[in-house]
Amino acid sequence: MISRLILYLFLSAISLNILSHEMNPARLIVEELSVGKYKATWMYPLKNNNIESEVTFSNCKKFNDGLPKLNGKYLVDEMVLDCDSSMQGQSISIKGLSRSTDALVAINYLDKSSFQGLVTVNDSSIIIPSEISIYPTSYFRLGIEHLLSGFDHILFIFGLLFIILGLGTLIKTITAFTVAHSITLAVSALGIFSLPQLVTESLIALTLIYLALEIDQKTLFKTTPWFFAFGFGLLHGFGFAGALTEIGIANENLAFSLLFFNLGIEVGQLLILAVFGISIIAFKYLNIGEFVHKFSSYFIGGVGSFWLIERILSILN
Repeated sequence: MISRLILYLFLSAISLNILSHEMNPARLIVEELSVGKYKATWMYPLKNNNIESEVTFSNCKKFNDGLPKLNGKYLVDEMVLDCDSSMQGQSISIKGLSRSTDALVAINYLDKSSFQGLVTVNDSSIIIPSEISIYPTSYFRLGIEHLLSGFDHILFIFGLLFIILGLGTLIKTITAFTVAHSITLAVSALGIFSLPQLVTESLIALTLIYLALEIDQKTLFKTTPWFFAFGFGLLHGFGFAGALTEIGIANENLAFSLLFFNLGIEVGQLLILAVFGISIIAFKYLNIGEFVHKFSSYFIGGVGSFWLIERILSILN
């Protein structure tokens, strides 16, 4: 019992260096005011304030509208653009991005059409197409990135694999989890109902603690594990919605943006399931399955406990 407590506290201490995801990419929002005239708003995350950022437009002169302002988690720089012609067919370059910070570019034209694209550290320029697509596919990539960088969601999916018996049960359980978080993601993103982000994150941490206890007790759900997954999936959906709110939807294609973001989450989820499933099979083949089972219980519980305390303290403050 004492050895369990020591291991649990040790893994909790390790979790001090593990941060849950914070999905707030840089954003560039451009509004067309008249022919050749645009207003641009550059929002750069404060977490990268040690990196100098710069936005360059290929055919426009840039006039800054005052000094950058602090707005929540972003440093906001507003500017007026005087362009030789339409921005369609031209390029935008962004410096100062990192592997953990992409930039979502949104351009809204006078005719109500819009363009959205994604700029990354590896592809720091984007060419604005002459023909505008109604499908905001950049949200698909953001959905994948959000799931793969969301350590709390990854831990939950990983833990589920230890308490489910049989492939058929696994498929039903993951489907229930997917349906549940899709429901609350849509409900929250559409403004029907939402939970405060810190409350949601605290409850998600609580689901990890409960899951760790189930793993430790070697509970195997043979009949109705999808009820368990569905209930907790509703909470995780509010977490996904909070990330989408931070990213923002700066266009009229709310439904499509929501759809592509959710599809990206599902693809990321399938990738994680494949990797973890193969890993667990390999652990059993190497005769270390029992150790991994026990270690995973303590690790998930330790990290979940730390996050729960941290997030409750944030609420109180």
